[in-house]
Amino acid sequence: MAGSRAISLYRRSSDRKGDLPRGSAGPHPTAARTGPHPPARTPTDHALHDLMGLSQALFDAPDEGEILRLVMEHIGAAGPYSAEAGYLTMGGDLVPSPRNGQTHASAVGRRVLELAGQDGPVAVPGRPWGRAMGLRGHEGLHGYLVVTSRSRPTEAERSLLTMLVGHTAAALSVVLAHRRLREDALELCRLREERTALQRKLISVVAELGYERSVHALLAGVAASSGGGEEVVTRALHRLTGLPALVEDRFGRLRSWTGPGRPDPYPEPDPVRRGEMLHAVAREAGPVRVDDRLVALVRLRGEILGVLALVDVRDEADEHTVFALGHAAKSLSLELSHLRELAEVEGRLHRELVDDLLAGTAGAGAYARSEAAGHDLHRSHYIVVVRWSNRTTDDSFAQAVGRAASAVGMRSLLTRRSGHVVLVADARPPARALYEALARETGTRSGTIGVSAPCDAVDAIPHHYREAQRALDVRRHSRECYGATFFDELGLYRILGPGSDYRELETFVHEWLGRLIDYDSRHHAAMVETLSRYFDCGGNYDETADSLAIHRSTLRYRLQRIRDIGGHDLADVEDRLNLQVATRVWKIVLGGPG
Repeated sequence: MAGSRAISLYRRSSDRKGDLPRGSAGPHPTAARTGPHPPARTPTDHALHDLMGLSQALFDAPDEGEILRLVMEHIGAAGPYSAEAGYLTMGGDLVPSPRNGQTHASAVGRRVLELAGQDGPVAVPGRPWGRAMGLRGHEGLHGYLVVTSRSRPTEAERSLLTMLVGHTAAALSVVLAHRRLREDALELCRLREERTALQRKLISVVAELGYERSVHALLAGVAASSGGGEEVVTRALHRLTGLPALVEDRFGRLRSWTGPGRPDPYPEPDPVRRGEMLHAVAREAGPVRVDDRLVALVRLRGEILGVLALVDVRDEADEHTVFALGHAAKSLSLELSHLRELAEVEGRLHRELVDDLLAGTAGAGAYARSEAAGHDLHRSHYIVVVRWSNRTTDDSFAQAVGRAASAVGMRSLLTRRSGHVVLVADARPPARALYEALARETGTRSGTIGVSAPCDAVDAIPHHYREAQRALDVRRHSRECYGATFFDELGLYRILGPGSDYRELETFVHEWLGRLIDYDSRHHAAMVETLSRYFDCGGNYDETADSLAIHRSTLRYRLQRIRDIGGHDLADVEDRLNLQVATRVWKIVLGGPG
């Protein structure tokens, strides 16, 4: 035990110095040679020595529990005492020591609580004297020590007990003070660490704000100095991140690339995978990693205008890169919004000019208006009419036609009418290339383009507009109904166009096909259509039967019936020519089945 060791050490030290007497109280054997013997030590002196050792042990104890244990084990150093019970104040409650006896524990505990912090007598059976003594410090009550005695203690023994209780309370105060110091030191350390963390966070925030200001400044600066646009944004983004930056339209076609590694040729997008990717990215709040790219959508009022991306093969992008990409996407959407508004104003002016030109109401101011629109009407022009069977002729389709025309190098003014889009081009257009570009743009080849003859005067534009419409109609009613047709390639169909005598044409058709038309009407047959298809296929039986989805023998039967009903000989050159022209007029001019 620590107290016993302290007391034992103290006694051995005293013995070596000759302070503690041993054996009888008689004269020392060497008294005759050394002079007078020191006075004999009293029991009180021994108690004081023991208490000094115990006191040192109490102050060396590491915690309150050990202090209470020591004093309870060595209470006899102060006199004929026994430690009946001990209590420590913890969290406002008196907690009994594990060394408390069980026999009278409840009665002693109730008495201690009744004292309410004061000292007082305690009755324990078999003990003539008992007292509960508070262990008090400057901070208040540390606990209680309940002491009993086999006999009533003397005044000196009571003094020693009071001194021991005081030392115990002081030792408890020291332990509590040390604990508070340790806790304060730990709290101070925690506060210092928290302060350091906050300082680092503040430095990080300041650095991040500085980076964000740099991003804002760079994107705003280059946009202001260069006029904005996709290429300016990709250049700025590449400069900020060091990664290749690119812009694609919503369909996946490249519009701008800055940095190394640009694929050549750029891969054609898969419409299905593209749609799935856009849908997945749109569900997220910011940039999203897709394969080796960090992708952000460029949106305008919920509409996806395109994609801004960084090529990050090594997965090097950090939060600063993500911020720069997100901010660049917002800047690009604002820039594209501004450009779209300008394009809409410009497009409206172009449409109004083209509408007036097609209607023949542009007048003398047409040249000035076209010059303001950046177009030269003094040159020879072609009118181009575009129709796609599976597309509504709305602004979206008109924009697609405009993009395709620009892609093939056409300089033109554009408007849309009911069912088709009209271009006024300042040179002979590459109509077949325009058709292919539109097929790629729309994802389908079910479209037709008609092109007029060259037009050298503004007031002749309405006439050439009708030529373009005629070329488109002839193509739509021909065997190969999709593609591009020029009016000056129509041959015979040019004289069957607008301006021909409609009654004469009706008379001609009735003369050669009237009986067949009447027969078809009465019997819900298709003799005229069969004859028309026969001529379209050059008189080839197999090809004609396949196009009509009938058997060859059925075709032979129909052709024989046509000879019988109409009274014309298909083997005769003149009859054959007139019948073929009549079927063309019936189909194209008179609106027969096509």
